Amino acid sequence: MMRKCFIVLILSFVIVFKLTSCAPKVKNGYSKEHGFEGNISLSGAFALYPLAVVWSEDFKKIHPNVRFNISAGGAGKGIADVLTGMVDIGMVSRDLHEQEIKKGAIPIIVAKDAVICTINPDNPNYSAILKRGLSREELLDIFVNRKFKTWREIDPEFTADPINVYVRSDAAGAAETWAKFFGHKQEDLQGIGIFGDPGIAQAIKDDIYGIGFNNINYVYNLKTNKVFDRIAVVPLDLNKNRHVEDNEQFYGTLSELTEAVATGRYPAPPSRELTFVTRNKTESLLLKEFISFVLQKQAQSQLLENGYVPLNETLIKEELNKL
Repeated sequence: MMRKCFIVLILSFVIVFKLTSCAPKVKNGYSKEHGFEGNISLSGAFALYPLAVVWSEDFKKIHPNVRFNISAGGAGKGIADVLTGMVDIGMVSRDLHEQEIKKGAIPIIVAKDAVICTINPDNPNYSAILKRGLSREELLDIFVNRKFKTWREIDPEFTADPINVYVRSDAAGAAETWAKFFGHKQEDLQGIGIFGDPGIAQAIKDDIYGIGFNNINYVYNLKTNKVFDRIAVVPLDLNKNRHVEDNEQFYGTLSELTEAVATGRYPAPPSRELTFVTRNKTESLLLKEFISFVLQKQAQSQLLENGYVPLNETLIKEELNKL
């Protein structure tokens, strides 16, 4: 009996050894037999979520053994998740803080976009606002100082209806970028806190007296190239002359706005860089391959049609050198 058990044990060991020795040796997400394989997890900015989904699907067509887990929860969550090792890549739509850099955050710019001011097109002052625009200083007094409580307090031509201000309740790159436009931080923005980019867009659609801010993709319909129904863009009166000049008018279509961001006619902030963040310099061949993929010309060429602005060749080379 003991002899039989010993023989079974030996045979089991041999089978396991054979199976193990025959299995592809995967190191850092790559094996000679199967190429790139494994899991890539991303979380963070709502602004980057749709783009990450598009890139992941294209990457999987080339590398079918790679699986993705992508979630949106705001730039703050993306940073926290990547620094604690919860995900491989944090999607971030704001500048990194010094303490985040000290903890090992490595930002790699992958695209550009912009935060834009939004109102409801049924606002009784909409036509006047479209012609007049709002200056940075007037928006500062709406979103930070709360000096203006009614539309008429901005301009005597406007109605005396209330201004309902919507801001983000979650740590968000869009909110931080919008606050940076005024020289402030996200916590200085005053208004009704709403979670997520879709939440603010919906609040504006539901409130004719509301004003807020959104990422481009939650305002413009990528299929029609025009603004979604029940939401409208507030033009920035950049020269503060209370009139939107021809060179300040680039909100009619998504293409016009992204062109204005690319050429700097729409200011930065509130235009901004979008980044993938890794914890320290990654050793994973799989992560390097994916990030290199999104910086390649083909992936970058998809940005404009998806509401983002591609990087120039000089910046792409700088970002590739970080890998």
